[in-house]
Amino acid sequence: MDEFGRRKLSDARELRVLAHPLRLRILQVLHERGAATATEVAEQVGESPANCSWHLRQLAKHGFVEESGERRGRQRPWRPTGRPLEWGDSGESGEAAAAGDELSAVFMEQEFGGLRAWQAWRRTDPPQWQDAANFVQSSAWLTVDELAAVNAEITEIMLRHRERLLDPSKRPPGARRVRMFAWAVPAEPLADEES
Repeated sequence: MDEFGRRKLSDARELRVLAHPLRLRILQVLHERGAATATEVAEQVGESPANCSWHLRQLAKHGFVEESGERRGRQRPWRPTGRPLEWGDSGESGEAAAAGDELSAVFMEQEFGGLRAWQAWRRTDPPQWQDAANFVQSSAWLTVDELAAVNAEITEIMLRHRERLLDPSKRPPGARRVRMFAWAVPAEPLADEES
């Protein structure tokens, strides 16, 4: 765990468990709702309860979700375990690196899909929500230390309200789930003479 409470994923099996678009969507539903049964998740993701139940058990096996302990008859609500995740550092190689890259690709595609969906329906939102939403693009010339500092600041901002993910009672009236995705990465590969 790092200073932001993130869980470091380095096991290829754990990374592959998450590198599944439906499992990422299931986690998203659980974060939205706080807890949900397989049937409730299935209604949100358009899959069968049996299929969602199987995926929930796979996520639980690797510690990404857990039973909430609030049984509803035969129904078992699940909740996310709630720690932000981290993967893909320079020390990875082999299967872990490949699985991490696969998870990153699936995750990015899901986020880009969310941005494209917002772009399609954003004009239906009230004006104050349209004006509060934003995306920005920029380039800068940074040293490696400056790049690390920028990314730490972005992470701090994006994790500022993370307690609201797992505890719906901490969500203020009028709050909506907001997608945040940012990156600060080199724009091109390092030239051979710079290595």
